[in-house]
Amino acid sequence: MSEKILTLHPQGKTGVNIDKWKYDMVRGAILEILNENETYPFKTLADEVAARLGDSFEGSFQWYTVSVKLDLEARGEVERIPKKSPQQLRLTS
Repeated sequence: MSEKILTLHPQGKTGVNIDKWKYDMVRGAILEILNENETYPFKTLADEVAARLGDSFEGSFQWYTVSVKLDLEARGEVERIPKKSPQQLRLTS
């Protein structure tokens, strides 16, 4: 049985259990994308994560990207840019 991680949620809601290796892969891809871009639109984030991880990943890129993104927000590593629509993300400073 693989190691799991319970994600956090920025609004204090219950997180989800994810295989740690999948969490680490998606987290790495998200942080890499945001490190390369000052801001990044949330609506295309899952597509970019999928392009970077490709066949090395099994599961719904959309679901994992949303779950890990919310966890990164709760941990203060990523933030939504206020008053931007559609949603834009950036690394916290």
